[in-house]
Amino acid sequence: MSDRKPEMLAPSTALTVEEVRSVRHWNAHLFSFTITRPPSFRFRSGEFVMIGLPGEGRPLLRAYSIASPSYADELEFLSIKVPDGPLTSRLQKIQPGDQLFLGRKPTGTLVADALLPGSRLFLLSTGTGLAPFLSLIRDPDLYDRFGQIVLVHSVRSIGDLAFRQELESQLAGDPLVQDQALLQLEYVPTVTRETFHTMGRIDALIDNGGLFGSRCTGPRVLDPKTDRIMMCGSMAMIRDLATRFEGLGFSEGSNAAPGHYVIERAFVG
Repeated sequence: MSDRKPEMLAPSTALTVEEVRSVRHWNAHLFSFTITRPPSFRFRSGEFVMIGLPGEGRPLLRAYSIASPSYADELEFLSIKVPDGPLTSRLQKIQPGDQLFLGRKPTGTLVADALLPGSRLFLLSTGTGLAPFLSLIRDPDLYDRFGQIVLVHSVRSIGDLAFRQELESQLAGDPLVQDQALLQLEYVPTVTRETFHTMGRIDALIDNGGLFGSRCTGPRVLDPKTDRIMMCGSMAMIRDLATRFEGLGFSEGSNAAPGHYVIERAFVG
C-alpha cells in the first residue's frame, strides 16, 4: 500500500469534494474511475458534469460525461491519459481515497428528452464518447421509448474497447434492465487499426450495413421516420455524420425542440 497522504480539498458554492472509490486502467492511455455521490446530486442519463483538481489559484476543471446510471450510489467516468495534459496528467495517477472536485450542476444535450419518439435508437461513439451511452443503456425508460437500441463503439485498437465484457453480455446482472437489454440491446464494437470481427469507421458501417449488427430488425438503412441517433466522440466524426444525416432528412434536436438526432454541443467546437 502507498503511504502517501491524499491532498485535502475544500468545497465551494459551485463544487463539492468527493472521494475516489475505485480506479480501473484499461490500457496505457485509457482509464475509468468512480467517486462518491452527494445525496443531493441528480442528473439525467447522458449528461455531463465538471470534474477537477486544485490548480494555480483556482481549480482545474474539465467536463466529463457521467458513465454510471442515474440510480447508482457512485459516479463513474471514463478518461484518456494525456501525458502533458493539464488535468489528465494528474488525474490518471489518482488512487482510492484521493479527493476530487465535482460540479454541483450536471447538464447537457445528449439526453433522450431531446429526441422525437421512434422505434430504433442508434448510439454512435468513438473513444471515450462511449461514457454517456453507458449511462443511457442502463436507464429503464430508454427501453420503453425504443424497441431496439444499437450501441456502436469505434476505436483504433482492440484494447481500447472499454467495458467490452459488460456490453457483450448485454448487461447481464444489471438489477434494472438486464431482461430488457437481452432482447433490445445490440452492441457493435468496431476497430480501425487492428484485425477484428468488425472493422472500419462508423461511416463505413453505415455503407456496408454493419451498423445494424446481426440482431437488428427492420430496414438496413437509416430513416428519419423511425430511427433516432445520438453521437458522442471525435468532432470530425460528429461533423461528418451530422452533415450526412441532415442530407437524409434528419434534424438535430434539443431540450427545447426534440429532433431526429442529438449531439453533446458542449464538446463540439
